[in-house]
Amino acid sequence: MRGGQSLAEALGSYLTEWSERTGIAVETWALPATDVSSRVSSGVMAAMREALSNVERHSRARTVSIAVTAGKSGLRMTVSDNGQGFPLTAAGRGIARMRAAFAEIGGSLSVNSVRGEGTTVTGVVPTQR
Repeated sequence: MRGGQSLAEALGSYLTEWSERTGIAVETWALPATDVSSRVSSGVMAAMREALSNVERHSRARTVSIAVTAGKSGLRMTVSDNGQGFPLTAAGRGIARMRAAFAEIGGSLSVNSVRGEGTTVTGVVPTQR
């Protein structure tokens, strides 16, 4: 992220550039309205880049929906595509990298994929007490 840029601004510009480059439509449902620590922002951006790279390389999706929200309970990132889906037993290094990015910031990541219907990646970082 560029200096002084909020997570919402960084995500917004990244999603626009990615969509223009790949030709895959991005529906942005939500971006964080509050400030997010730079540590959490970095982890979310790393996972988002990996998720979209997977969409671009493997999914054959036409549309990807993005929601990143931050509130009292923590942060939640959802990346959902309408692509071909895949058997979760075939999960590769990209998913491991996304899980690692969320683990580093105290969160967890889950992947749900249905053949012929698409894939949803959800990352959650609970508020640190």
